[in-house]
Amino acid sequence: MPTPRRLKGIAASAGYGAGPLWRPPVAGAAIYTPRHSRQEEIAALGAAIDAAIAETAGLVSTTNGEAAEILEFQLAMLEDDNFRSASTARIEDGLAADKAWAATLDEEIAGYLASQDEYFRARGTDLADIRDRVLAALTGSSRPQIPDGAIYIADDIAPSAFLAHDWAGGGLALLHGSVTGHVTILARQRGIPVVVGIGDSEIGDGGFALIDAVRGEVILDPGETERSQHEAARHAHARRIEAASVFSPKPAVTASGERVAVMVNIADPAETQGIDAGHVDGVGLMRTEFLFNNGLPGEDEQLAAYRRVLEWAGGKPVTIRTIDAGGDKPVPGLTEDETNPFLGMRGIRLSLAKPEIFAVQVRALLRAAIHGNLKVMLPMVSVPGEIDEARAIFAEQAASLDKAGIAHSVPPVGIMVEVPSVAITPGRFSAADFFSIGSNDLVQYVLAASRDNWKLAALARADDPAVLELIGRVARHGVEAGREVSLCGDAASNPAMTFHLLDAGLRTFSLAASAIGEVKAEIARWRPGVAR
Repeated sequence: MPTPRRLKGIAASAGYGAGPLWRPPVAGAAIYTPRHSRQEEIAALGAAIDAAIAETAGLVSTTNGEAAEILEFQLAMLEDDNFRSASTARIEDGLAADKAWAATLDEEIAGYLASQDEYFRARGTDLADIRDRVLAALTGSSRPQIPDGAIYIADDIAPSAFLAHDWAGGGLALLHGSVTGHVTILARQRGIPVVVGIGDSEIGDGGFALIDAVRGEVILDPGETERSQHEAARHAHARRIEAASVFSPKPAVTASGERVAVMVNIADPAETQGIDAGHVDGVGLMRTEFLFNNGLPGEDEQLAAYRRVLEWAGGKPVTIRTIDAGGDKPVPGLTEDETNPFLGMRGIRLSLAKPEIFAVQVRALLRAAIHGNLKVMLPMVSVPGEIDEARAIFAEQAASLDKAGIAHSVPPVGIMVEVPSVAITPGRFSAADFFSIGSNDLVQYVLAASRDNWKLAALARADDPAVLELIGRVARHGVEAGREVSLCGDAASNPAMTFHLLDAGLRTFSLAASAIGEVKAEIARWRPGVAR
């Protein structure tokens, strides 16, 4: 019998899987039959692009949230006339349709993959996905079928391939990858186990494997002992999930009877379809970046999205964050190309630098405020003057709406606490009506560890004493100043962090919908002053 072999990585989507190890075959050169004229080549390429557009649109119609955002980006790229025109020009210069399309996309992909930014590299994967889909349509080829229940192992997987497969019983072990990569985000939404960063070890195809995406481990050729331990851990995990589901509809109350507010994060209004508003105390973070996926949205388009969530919440508070573009979230027509985007023009800095774009969002928010209990949050605030500048724009747009006789209301305006300057001296930011701690950015700035670099995942931890000290500092200030403090980063969705956050003094969490039950269950176990 082969000796069991353990590969350590990073747990990117919690869960357990067991099955045959499957590595996708190295792609061979699909055979393309050249057409008889350049016009026929151009027509063939057009038909292939249209087929890929139809396929992608079909996938979009069956998804929502992050999956829809990723596929909508791919759809926008397929519909981009620049790609079609550049490929057509290459055909007119003598290339066949397949080589022309591949050359155009490869040129674009190379720029994305060369970036040090994980977000851009993820977009490079999206472009490779649409490149291959069009090539498949041109050649009539199809992608290899992933066996049911397999443990997929490779550098990465195309989002469309991931979405097309039923992962029941299986999982993904990615040699590199990232906890913030597109596929891992999709996997977390679906409860599919993923371990990333297992490295470039010599791993062949075939054999049996276990994936433990709680401890971040893949076991090749497991023996009876390993299989038995894995099965016990899987059952224990399932029992925890089942037990936690009992807590989802109940208010969050500690063992000592203290009420804790549990709110939900959403990235797209469509996500509300799968969330019971009765299970949460409101929306602690509504991201607005989805509105900017395909260009700059108009005022009415934004108003419709905000109103939809406010009406779903039924009077419970909804905190909408103004556009947090920049850093790992570039937006065409808004963000700038920078060598160090995480420390550059992002969040409120960018909004204030582009007041004509920010004003459109502000007007939509002011108009939306009459439809529910709206609160507005400014991202990436680092100095008090940024709050004053933003408030001035709110006042200016409110006056404009007054003059035009358009119904509106001015909501409370708070800030994200994600820059150490705010966490260290929260008293200076008294112009903010409330604080919401963004743990992802706070961790990366406190520990100087980029959140999109999988090699630094072990360093960039929210339970680091320095990070917890700052969270506690902000929570204490909130109590003393009578200012609401919540936390809406990934730390709030991690049940292992719940006791730490309660110990630090937080009593309002905003988290992923999938974590509501588990976090409420942890809250129910917590008692102040009990050593752990």
